[in-house]
Amino acid sequence: MPASSLDQIVSLCKRRGFVFPGSDIYGGLANTWDYGPLGTALKNAIRDWWWERFVQKRQDMVGIDAAIFMNPKVWEASGHVANFNDALVDCKNCKMRFRADHLIEDALPGTKVEGKSPKELTALIQEHTLPCPRCGTKKSFTDTRKFNLLFSTPLGVVEEGKHQQIYLRGEIAQAMFVNFKNVCTVTRKRLPFGIASIGKAFRNEITPGNFTYRTLEFDLMEFEYFIHPKEWEEHFAYWLAEQQKWTKDLGFAPERLRVREHTKDELSHYSKRTADVEYQTPFGWKEMFGLAYRTDFDLKNHMAQSGADLEFTDPDDPTQKFIPHVIEPTFGLSRLVLMVLLEAYDEDTVEGDARTLLRLPPRIAPIQVSILPLSKKENLIRKAQELYKKIIQETNLRTDFDITGSIGKRYRRQDEIGTPKCITIDFGTIGEDEKQGKKDTVTIRDRDTLEQVRVPIEKVFSLLET
Repeated sequence: MPASSLDQIVSLCKRRGFVFPGSDIYGGLANTWDYGPLGTALKNAIRDWWWERFVQKRQDMVGIDAAIFMNPKVWEASGHVANFNDALVDCKNCKMRFRADHLIEDALPGTKVEGKSPKELTALIQEHTLPCPRCGTKKSFTDTRKFNLLFSTPLGVVEEGKHQQIYLRGEIAQAMFVNFKNVCTVTRKRLPFGIASIGKAFRNEITPGNFTYRTLEFDLMEFEYFIHPKEWEEHFAYWLAEQQKWTKDLGFAPERLRVREHTKDELSHYSKRTADVEYQTPFGWKEMFGLAYRTDFDLKNHMAQSGADLEFTDPDDPTQKFIPHVIEPTFGLSRLVLMVLLEAYDEDTVEGDARTLLRLPPRIAPIQVSILPLSKKENLIRKAQELYKKIIQETNLRTDFDITGSIGKRYRRQDEIGTPKCITIDFGTIGEDEKQGKKDTVTIRDRDTLEQVRVPIEKVFSLLET
C-alpha cells in the first residue's frame, strides 16, 4: 500500500538520509532540498537506468551535456522571455504571494482555470471572495498579473560597471535545438533520431511546495526526437506507450496512473499537442512524465533569429532539405524520485511489531544488499568483511555493511530504506556453531517475503538480484 500522506515520506526521508532541508543549520531556505546519501544513490540509479534504456541501448539516440548558461537571445527566440509566465496575486494583509490558478483550484475544486486571462482569474477570486490561505483575510488580494518564471542573473562586469543580463535555463531542451546542426554533422544520423540530455533547470516559481514536487531548481531527463512532419502522430503514440512501459518496470500500479491530454487553452506556446502521464499522489493527480509535439517551432525560430541553417539534409538524398518536427518526452527526475518513494512505501506487521518498508525494485534500491555480522565478535566481523569486499570488487551492487544494533533492528532499518536482500554471517558461517548452520554458509533474507534461506557462500552471487 503506497504512502497515504506526504508527511510519511518527508519524515522517512529526513530520518534515513534520503532528503534534507537545504541550508538546515542556518534555518534553511524555503523550497530548497539536499539529497542525502540514500537519496543521491536512488536518484542516480533512476537516472542511469533512464540513460541506459532510452539512450545507450538505442541506435536512434545520442546524448549531450550542455551548459546551464546560454546566450540570452536563445530565450528570446524560444519564446520564454515573452511567454513563460504564471499568474500572480499578493495578499495585501500578510504580503504572501500565490499563483492565482493554484489558489482557485485549491479553494474551488473542479473549477476550470486553464487558459484564463489574468482579468478572468481576478474576477473568479473576487466573485467567490476567496480568503488568503495563510492569514484567512478575505477581499485582500491584488489584481492578478503576469510573472515571468525565468531566473535572471548578471554576467560579469563591463564598462561603467554595467552587467549583461542572462538567464538560468528554464528548460534543458533549448541546448538540444541550438546544437542540432552540430550533432547532425558529427553523428550522420538519419531521421528519426533523438538528442538526449540530463541536467538542472530553474524556475522562479511563485508557490513551490509539496516537498520536492515543485521546487526552484530540479533535475530533468528528456530528449528531442526529430521526425518527418507527416509522421508525428505515430511517433507521439509510440513514445507515450514507451513512457507507460517504464512506469510498469519502475513498480507503479496501473490504477494509480492515468494519461491526461492538455486542453487547447493550456497548451504551451510551442506545443500542438501535449499529454501527461499522471500519478495519484496524496495531494492529488500530478504530472510525472510529459509528452509534447513541439512541431518545428524551436528550430524555425532559432533559424530566423540566429541566421544559422538548421534544416536537416538527408545524407542519402542531399536534395531533400527541410526543418524537422519534434516529439519531446520529458521525465522529471526530482519528481520521479518522490513518486517512486510514495509508491514503494508500505507498512505491515511482523511478529506483532509494526514494520515500515520501501518495496523498491532491486535495480534502483539505494542499497541492493547489506552484509550483517550477527555480532561484533572480531572473527565474525573479519569473515563478513571478506564477503563485503568480494561483492564490491566483483559486482556493481550497491552494498552496505551494518553492525549497529541488534540483528532485528538492523533488518528493520534495511527494510525501511528498501534493501532487497540482507546477508547474515553467524557462528555457523565460521564453523563455531553447527546449530546455526554449516561452515561457509550464510543466511540470505528477502525484504518482501521475509523468507530466509541458508546457502553456501560460493552460491551467494548467483542468488543476488541486480
